[in-house]
Amino acid sequence: MPDTLKITLAQVNHSVGDLAGNAAAMLATRERAAASDLIVFPELNLIGYPPEDLVLKPSLIERAAAELEALARATAHTGPAMLVGSVFVQDGALHNGVALLDQGKIAAIRHKHELPNYGTFDEMRLFQPGPLPEPIIFRGTMIGVPICEDIWHPSVCRHLADFGAELLLCPNGSPYEIDKDALRIDGVARRRAVDNGLPLAYVNRVGGQDELVFDGGSFVVNGDGGTAVQMKDWEEEEVLTRWTKTAQGWRCDRGEIREMASHPESIYSAMVLALRDYVNRNRFPGVVLGLSGGIDSALCAAIAVDALGANRVWCVMLPSRYTSEESLRDAADCARALGCRLDTIPIAPAVDAYAQMLGPVFEGRAPDLTEENLQSRIRGVTLMGISNKFGPMLVTTGNKSEMSVGYATIYGDMAGGYNPLKDAYKMTVFAVSEWRNRHKPRIGLGPDGVVIPPNILTKPPSAELRPDQKDSDSLPPYDVLDPILLGLVEHEKSVDQLEREGFDRATLVRIERLLHLAEYKRRQAPPGVKLGSRNFGRDRRYPITHAFRTA
Repeated sequence: MPDTLKITLAQVNHSVGDLAGNAAAMLATRERAAASDLIVFPELNLIGYPPEDLVLKPSLIERAAAELEALARATAHTGPAMLVGSVFVQDGALHNGVALLDQGKIAAIRHKHELPNYGTFDEMRLFQPGPLPEPIIFRGTMIGVPICEDIWHPSVCRHLADFGAELLLCPNGSPYEIDKDALRIDGVARRRAVDNGLPLAYVNRVGGQDELVFDGGSFVVNGDGGTAVQMKDWEEEEVLTRWTKTAQGWRCDRGEIREMASHPESIYSAMVLALRDYVNRNRFPGVVLGLSGGIDSALCAAIAVDALGANRVWCVMLPSRYTSEESLRDAADCARALGCRLDTIPIAPAVDAYAQMLGPVFEGRAPDLTEENLQSRIRGVTLMGISNKFGPMLVTTGNKSEMSVGYATIYGDMAGGYNPLKDAYKMTVFAVSEWRNRHKPRIGLGPDGVVIPPNILTKPPSAELRPDQKDSDSLPPYDVLDPILLGLVEHEKSVDQLEREGFDRATLVRIERLLHLAEYKRRQAPPGVKLGSRNFGRDRRYPITHAFRTA
């Protein structure tokens, strides 16, 4: 039996449903990793993750099985074995599992035991749990393969250790959340390694998939808890790790320790990668967005340029009679700094036409929110017209603070195909914007230097839909509103609890009411990248119609 192993950890960005493309990419990885004994790919890598109800299609299951057999046959030739995630049917039950492909055949299959059914995960409605897995014998070594959620439960790794596992290889599809990388390493993986005295390699995917984004950040910890390898976050990477069998058991040799992105760089990187993959995989030529001179649209423009390059970003200023010269100047300065196209299309003619058209019906009624919303909807129609005529996807720019309390116009500024800021509170928007003016992310395609004009960061936020309008006319200051929303949304606290923490009760009651009233709008909002623990849609699923209030 060998006393060394060379294992390549393949942190890859594969597409959901592209079985042939994913299989071809794995064979290309195998060619590059020819010096390895084994390549470990992420969870469900052959079909992409998360596949959601695609796995209920018998044709996908059949095609996945055929592609897996073809991949297995490829291992008959000189080169490494492969540990590949896919779907498997056994006794009529569908399983999330992995297959060891070696020497021209499927040498072993193991099924995921713990199926997550919380937050963004819904695996219990798709898969059946497998039994507690036993190790796979590879080159005379007993290898445990806990799959993703399996390592979050001590019993699975303990069972593998009891049955003779000498090292653990863990394929993952673990989506990004703020601070989750520390939880994975210190809260889970290191603990499992130390508790069982076994080294553990954690292989995560990278890339965007609808509202989820995967940050990679794969790593290896040895049985003593020490980090042997830390891979990049936010980028594909293939790393050859070297393992040695000692008198105390297997150890991974010390490799490169990459520095992980800290906040708010990680948040910005999540937005960039999620938008990039969404636009590219849905085959849009680029994006179009309304650039108002405010901070939200300026940040979205920066994200889009970093995701796609300036030549694929089209900004449009849509001034009304209430748009200030300051906003016109700020929008122009922002587009110039980013190097992207900016067109100006005044909406006054359309506003006047609607006023004339609706005048007989509105007669005797004073102007109110209706006229403000019409301006927003005219802008939405204009931007969608550009999108339809030329093909770029419309990016919408509302932040989570606004979406929480309904401070957004349905069919107006909420219109679009994707929202990078959907899960970012307003104070996060400010923090990320300030960070981007000082840094460019590793994965960014945009320019260095200041890309959001400083005046945009300092002027009071305003929708500019009526004279001298400010967000603070309708909402508490964002440094007050955001902590309230964090309590109500992220932590499910009651009005009474938050009042005891020092917040004004009348404000709390009002914000909770607005939060519930806006649910119907959020149901019709475009998708956007998940950043925190309770994003609207996948994590927080409230009824539109209900009478419960905590005050």
